[in-house]
Amino acid sequence: MFVDQVSVYVKAGDGGNGLVAYRREKYVPKGGPAGGDGGNGADIIFEVDEGLNTLMDFRYNRHFKGKRGENGMSKNQHGKNAAPLVIPVPPGTTVIDEDTEEVIADLTAHKQRAVIAQGGRGGRGNSRFATPKNPAPEYAENGEPGQERNIKVELKLLADVGLVGFPSVGKSTFLSVVSAAKPKIADYHFTTLSPNLGVVDTGDQRSFVMADLPGLIEGAHEGVGLGHQFLRHVERTRVIVHVIDMASTEGRDPFEDYQKINEELKEYDDKLMDRPQIIAANKMDMPGAEENLHTFQEKMQEDFPVYRISAITKEGLRDILYAIADTLESIPKTVTEIDDTEEKVIYRYQKEEAPFEITRDPDGAFVLSGTKIEKLFKMTDFNRDEAVQRFSRQMRGMGVDEALRKRGAKDGDTIRLLDFEFEFIE
Repeated sequence: MFVDQVSVYVKAGDGGNGLVAYRREKYVPKGGPAGGDGGNGADIIFEVDEGLNTLMDFRYNRHFKGKRGENGMSKNQHGKNAAPLVIPVPPGTTVIDEDTEEVIADLTAHKQRAVIAQGGRGGRGNSRFATPKNPAPEYAENGEPGQERNIKVELKLLADVGLVGFPSVGKSTFLSVVSAAKPKIADYHFTTLSPNLGVVDTGDQRSFVMADLPGLIEGAHEGVGLGHQFLRHVERTRVIVHVIDMASTEGRDPFEDYQKINEELKEYDDKLMDRPQIIAANKMDMPGAEENLHTFQEKMQEDFPVYRISAITKEGLRDILYAIADTLESIPKTVTEIDDTEEKVIYRYQKEEAPFEITRDPDGAFVLSGTKIEKLFKMTDFNRDEAVQRFSRQMRGMGVDEALRKRGAKDGDTIRLLDFEFEFIE
């Protein structure tokens, strides 16, 4: 089964906890702090494997969780960092954050890697907090939580040539004749439900990858028929080959077919109109094809080359394959990386997120939320009084106390943070 779009949950590994420990060697009186730092959590990394051509592996495993870093140890020993979790993906994979719609990675080259979720930093041991004022701190940090994301993984085939056309015009037959691909061929619409790839050898030491894409119908850019499932794969192709039924075996006008398909491509993405196009006038062995081709060429205004072929009798195939190979040689390979290249910038200003927000629950309790304050909370060891005091100082420094007073908090009011409750004390 061909899978080209899937939703996945990824959770990078949490950092290991720092340790509270002291030197206990013989003949060393009053040994100082010696708690080591925790190790970093595992990153979630996607790596391109050119041997894959579908997202099938994600169909049965949609949750990926990285390992936690090792906790810090005594004698200032650092906990072991967790090895990254590397997940193989096919070339042409795009990773999108489902919550923000931001493109995280666009993976096209073999062995190319991208960090999808960042592992948490290891917590610092108590030896890192020693100061002249407090030479033997009684607290250490917990590990930072690893990043977690709901992502959408999409596959856009990296084919050099895409065959487009209405259902039953002969795309699958054409691909099966010029390559070793074995697409399903039958006498009904939408026989091809997913793209088929084939490697075409022209016979003069040149070859390219051709994709037979599912039949296109009017309204595809709005999702009609196979809609976006089809159009997503056209984006990556460097040359578009229109396969047109010149014999009009189903009573449609060949020129109208050509116009409708171009309109669908344009509605989906204007940039597709800049791609070189070659027209394959198929079924030329059938009655009426010659007259229709003559009318088609008279109506056509664009300067696209038209090749007479018959996928059944193999007439004209050599000429069109040579023309495709010549066109590909004249186009730089980088055209495959089409995705919003104009919008990609190296530095992008992002407004800094507020460290915390205050809301009210129906029972009158004040609720604290926000990435920064929640991370500080999770990295605090509440079993140690010194760590609790440090957390309250950090909150005060962030302006939480002042903000709560402005919202009307009084002595004894309940403050909630995640699943925990505190009492507001003046």
